[in-house]
Parts: sequence; C-alpha cells; structure tokens
Amino acid sequence: MLPVVAVALVAGVGPSAATPTWGPLAPANPHLGPIGTSTMHGDAGSSDATPLAGPGSGPVTVQALPLGAACPTILQGSDSLVVALCTSIVGQIPTVYLIDPRGPIPLAQIALPKGSLLGGVYAYLDNDDRLVVVDGERRLVRVAHHATTDGGRQLSIDEATDLTGAIPNGDNVTGLAPDWRGNVWFATGGGIVGVVDAAGVARTLALPAGEQVSNSISTSPTGTAVATTAALYELVADDSGRPQVRWRAAYDRGVGRKPGQLGWGTGSTPTYFGPQTGSEYVTIVDNAADTVELLVFRSGTGEPVCAVPVLARGGPGSENSPVGVGGSVFVAGTYGYPYPTVPEGAGLAVPSSAPFPGGMTRVDVSAAGQCSVVWDNRIRSAAVPHLSIADGLLYTVVRGSLPGAGDVTTPLDGFAFAVLDPNSGAVLAMQELPGTLAGDTLQMSALISAAGDYLQGTVTGLVAVRPG
Repeated sequence: MLPVVAVALVAGVGPSAATPTWGPLAPANPHLGPIGTSTMHGDAGSSDATPLAGPGSGPVTVQALPLGAACPTILQGSDSLVVALCTSIVGQIPTVYLIDPRGPIPLAQIALPKGSLLGGVYAYLDNDDRLVVVDGERRLVRVAHHATTDGGRQLSIDEATDLTGAIPNGDNVTGLAPDWRGNVWFATGGGIVGVVDAAGVARTLALPAGEQVSNSISTSPTGTAVATTAALYELVADDSGRPQVRWRAAYDRGVGRKPGQLGWGTGSTPTYFGPQTGSEYVTIVDNAADTVELLVFRSGTGEPVCAVPVLARGGPGSENSPVGVGGSVFVAGTYGYPYPTVPEGAGLAVPSSAPFPGGMTRVDVSAAGQCSVVWDNRIRSAAVPHLSIADGLLYTVVRGSLPGAGDVTTPLDGFAFAVLDPNSGAVLAMQELPGTLAGDTLQMSALISAAGDYLQGTVTGLVAVRPG
C-alpha cells in the first residue's frame, strides 16, 4: 500500500439554510455503465452532476497514486473497479489502467496505439463495464477486464471495429458517446460526425469546411450535441442510419484562440440539463472577445432560450464543460491557464499568454426562460467541477499562487481540494494536495466514486481524497 497522509479540512461556513433539491438528472442511458461514473462528465448528457455523495466538508485522507501518466478520464464500473485512460509521460502513449480504488495499483494495464493530443482522451464505460474508445489506428475498441486463473486481473480488447474507411488519415476522434438505441456516435477533430451501428457499420457526415471539434460530444433522448469551433449542432440519425443535422446555432467565436483554451471557439462539451426531464436544454459558453456568454437552447428544436454574460470576476474564457442540473448551470473560468501544449492546428493564442484569475458563475434559468446570474466568485478552479445531488456540494481542485504573485501562475503553485456551497459560491472547506508541478490537475475531470471518494487526475497519476 502507498502511504496515506491523514489531514483535516479547513472548515468554512456551513451550507446555506435554504438548500434546494438538486435535479432531476436525465434518464440513464441503457448502453452506459453506472450513472455518475461511466463518462468523464458523469452521464451521456455531460451534466457533471452525480447522484453519488462525495467526501463532504469534514475530515478527509489524501493519497497520491503515481502512474507516470496524465489521467484525464477516470471511470468506475458496476464492479467498483476504476478504469483510467491516461497518457504516459514517456512516449505520450495512451494507456488503460485497471485500479482497485482502495488497494495496490494498478491491477492491470494495456497500451493503445497513439493518436493526436485529444485523440483517445474521451471514452466511456458501456453496460458491460468495458471501456469504449477510438485508438490512434482509428479502431473503435472495447477494452474489458477479466479475472486470471491465478487470481489476478487482466485487460484485453474484446471488440475492435475498423473505422479507417470513415475517418480520413491524419484525423482523430475527439469525442464519442452512445445514443439511446446503442449506436456509437463520434466526432473528429477535422469536423466529421459519425454513427457506428450494432453491426459495426459506420456512416458519416462532414460538417462545414474549417470547423473543428476539440471537445467531447453529448447525447440525450432527443439527439446528439456537437460543438465545433463555430457552432453548436444537434444531430439525429435518419432512416438509413446516417447522421443528419437537426439544427445548427452559430455563436461568437471571438478573434482567435484564447490563452487557457485548446481551440479557437467554445471550450465546452455541450451540457444537457433541465428542471423537468433533465435534458430539455443544452448549453455551451461562447468565445466572445471581451465577455463570454452562457448560451442556452431548447433541445430538439434549437430554439434560443436565453443568454447571459458569465465570469465577470474571472477571465473571459472557459475550456470546461458547464455543470448543468435542474434549472442551474455552473461555469468555471480557465482563461490564462498554463496548458503545457495544445493540439496541432489550434493556432496561436490571442494574446499569447495571460494571468489565470479563475472565476466561477452560477446561472439559473427560470420557468419563463430567463437567465439570471445567482453568484460570481474568484475561485481559481483547476479542474472540472462536479455537483453531488446527494450531498448538495460542489467539488473541485483550486490552484494556489505564490505570495505576491497575484493571478500569475508559476511551476511552484500548489493545489488544493475544495468544497463549495452551490447556493452561494462560498468555499466551505479546502485541503492542500501533495505536489506542485507534478500535482497539476490541468483542468481535468474528477470521479466521485460509489464509496464517496474524490479521484482526481493529475499530470503524473491520480490523487484520492477520501472521507476521513
């Protein structure tokens, strides 16, 4: 066992007295694993909300789990084992790890063919606890784990579907998700959207020339949402199984890629949410030059619902998927975040660099379809926030700063696990995490596990925050 350091959270004020009931979540996709733990953003609609309780705002223990790899995708199946898709520091090789979240790690690992920076980052667990991903050889693979005769575990590719006829040479899948019929939808960096049916047949649609996809995609009972560097789309499959555009909504993409973002355009994976069905709305954040806006549309029709400026106290940009649940959306700012590298073809940042002020905004959508800002804060979130509807808390990791440095980032900045009150935006508790540069959470998404652990990817592995 790796050493565990016992620590206590620094307590703040308690949750607001008038705590709302958060939800509803969208109906579970029957072709995914457990809701809350089977996709990077929790569910098919990328809500970043979970029905599972996190560590809470009391004492915790913290454990570093070094893997020698950056781990943006951390998932958990119905057997409680964790499947992490990471990229090794040496060679930048995508590697799948099977982890007992409270035991020695890893139980098993398997390397996949290398693709682009964002290729092979997004994956999900299907309803058989298999990791579904498109590898660097343009194969749709399902990676399963099995017990071995000596009592150990092994990872193996159970299924592989050749997509070289559907994806051009040099292009890579940046996002994929199943629809409610079991088809696997994918989008490539070059702007191709595809559907793979149960027989392994892929049918594709090329989006307008010049539009790229640098984030994942989301599905709901009404369709599949894809955000390009110019517009938000909702697509469905026609009678032949080919993807077709149901609606398209252009947005303000600004004058160029901003520092702290990985592409020129929205940094959002589209988020489905809503107070009635859990998916009647879909939202992204635009990339307007001076002040970014949260844009909300009605799923199924594309009707604009409302738009409102966000991150007024932070920087004007977000590379994170918004958290969306019920009638509330939470947006975390990433403007100026020091990514060590960006995808090929992302273009120069305008300006080339900037401080990282952070910032987070809560927006509520009223029954009349009006957007209103509930609160704005200056928290420097360094990870994708997650809201637990079980305990009513918002979880993230924050980036510290050296004395006198203000918003300027340095390799010596520390990181801390943070618990926020989603009603007010106040920080309820915070606990320092081990490491500085090696502990950079790089705006990656965490997993709140079935046991209430908070597992966060870093540039060198995982860190586990457990109720203590």
